[in-house]
Amino acid sequence: MKDMFRKTLALGLGLALASKEQIEKTVDELVKKGEVSLTESKELIDELTKKGEDGHRELRNKIREHIKEFLNEMDIPTKEELKNLESRLEKLERRE
Repeated sequence: MKDMFRKTLALGLGLALASKEQIEKTVDELVKKGEVSLTESKELIDELTKKGEDGHRELRNKIREHIKEFLNEMDIPTKEELKNLESRLEKLERRE
């Protein structure tokens, strides 16, 4: 499950990077056509890249939420719940 989550995040990051390259390429073409000035192109690239990063962050957060929901539905204990259980078990073992 953890590996699948990492692969999903890597895919999202790959898409974000590819998108940045595509943004730069598209904006460069607009500059060549004279539709955007060089100064405007830098601002446009920054703006679109930021939107892409924000989208990536939002996607990552949604994936995390879905994974939490999935684990909850499957009744799989959280790391914190396991630590609490281990602590309780250690206390019981010390009593013996």
